[in-house]
Amino acid sequence: MVDCHVHIWKADDAVNLNSIRERIGAERMNAVSIIYREHVNDNPACYAVKALYPDKFYVFPGLDHSTHLSGGKLVTPPLAEQVDRMIEAGADGIKLLETKTAERKMVGIPADSDYYADMFARVEEAGLPAVWHVADPEEFWDPELTPKWAKEQGWGYDDTFCTKEQLYTETENVLARHPRLKIIFAHFYFLSADLPRAAALLDRYEDVYLDLAPGVEMLYNMSKNTDEARKFFIKYSDRILFGTDITGDQPLEEAEHRARLITRWLETEDEYRVSPGADFLLGPPEDGIIRGIKLPEDVLAKIYLTNFERLVEPKPRKLDKKIAIEECERIAKEAEALGGDGARAITAADMIRG
Repeated sequence: MVDCHVHIWKADDAVNLNSIRERIGAERMNAVSIIYREHVNDNPACYAVKALYPDKFYVFPGLDHSTHLSGGKLVTPPLAEQVDRMIEAGADGIKLLETKTAERKMVGIPADSDYYADMFARVEEAGLPAVWHVADPEEFWDPELTPKWAKEQGWGYDDTFCTKEQLYTETENVLARHPRLKIIFAHFYFLSADLPRAAALLDRYEDVYLDLAPGVEMLYNMSKNTDEARKFFIKYSDRILFGTDITGDQPLEEAEHRARLITRWLETEDEYRVSPGADFLLGPPEDGIIRGIKLPEDVLAKIYLTNFERLVEPKPRKLDKKIAIEECERIAKEAEALGGDGARAITAADMIRG
């Protein structure tokens, strides 16, 4: 099993994240980066966990928008050059969060604009896979339907945010311009309530994949018609990847609850609820019933392992420690200038240095 979608924010959590990996039975994990206004991104922690466990962790770093977000006060490498630097450092792919609804508002630039054009061209040319987060569950735009835990994260959206359809339009304009992009859309592209639309997307773009990191709404939506969901997963078994959205700071049991929520759904026909021991981002058990789709063994093997290995590599790329340390130190200086925590990046650099 490869978990294609986990997070690590602080290098100090690397040992715990590896313990989580062992606990859930994943042979390898893919640490994907988040972008911030003040802390820049999680690249330092991602490089650190790869340095500690080089055969067990892939890393998909994120972009650095500090020049734009500082109003030009900071000078960072152009986005396409950042991609080259990631490749030189030993990254296995790239993480794009700029079209998650809140981050789209923070950066304030459409995905299909000139700002990103050279970056997407370079990613396509390099054949670098991307885990790309676009939009959010549709209920986040409806105050009456937005879950309490989502509102607490600032994920309830009014008319000052992009609509879900606008985010899809920007994204699919990029796909039309760069048809060879290798994209893993995080959280099933938030199309679990519209499997015909998800099928049309996969039919149109042969290098597009979907990951299963919940969004617990994904499981509730597809539990409404398990026959339809099962047929979809079998038909598109080459295009779906296992992911959990586990974070490196989670207690082992809590992380295991999250992983088992998904594997039980894939492997059995059980009816069950979110465990009381699960993390709060999955919501309380009373939110709904999950019904498993019990996929065939050959389909499970593709989702758990071979699809990711075909898209990326069976073995994580070797980290260039010198370049990774330089990147950590650069990000630390930017974070300090932006009012963030540069110490996080310095800790990562020290850990990589050994």
